[in-house]
Amino acid sequence: MTATKLQTRPTPAHRSKLVSWEDPAELRAGAAGRSGREFLEAIIAGELPPPPMVALVGAQLLAVGDGEALFACAPDESTYNPMGIVHGGLLCTLLDTAAGCAVHSLLPAGAGFSSIELKVSFLAPLHAGDRIEVHGSVLRLGGRVAFAEAHARHERGQLVGHATTTLAITRP
Repeated sequence: MTATKLQTRPTPAHRSKLVSWEDPAELRAGAAGRSGREFLEAIIAGELPPPPMVALVGAQLLAVGDGEALFACAPDESTYNPMGIVHGGLLCTLLDTAAGCAVHSLLPAGAGFSSIELKVSFLAPLHAGDRIEVHGSVLRLGGRVAFAEAHARHERGQLVGHATTTLAITRP
């Protein structure tokens, strides 16, 4: 296999995108003393910055409830794969994030989570400008493990992706 040099010079078709984010230490510090739901609500209210990954993919946390989280995202061309559709990794990231935040909404202050496994089904292609909403919900919350799912729907209501996940719970 031969390595190919990435093109670094602008061409007439060249596009660029500026991504900015807040220091993640500010976000971690803002979690202190807050339950998972209070932490997520502070992000929605603008009291805390969104996590860098959410800023990178252009998603926004819209709502949180007990065991639920709702995100929105409108991917752009920078997320395309070689076939000219949104890369499945973006949808996977959004589904994982929504399911994880749904679990986080039920955790006490000082507790956290980490994905153990994720199963994703891609049901329809996405294109630049397609606005999707991703709804995560908890299926079961145990002492050390949680189970959650997430659904991604196109703005027209079409289901474009589904995921189930198992998450490890870390407690103080």
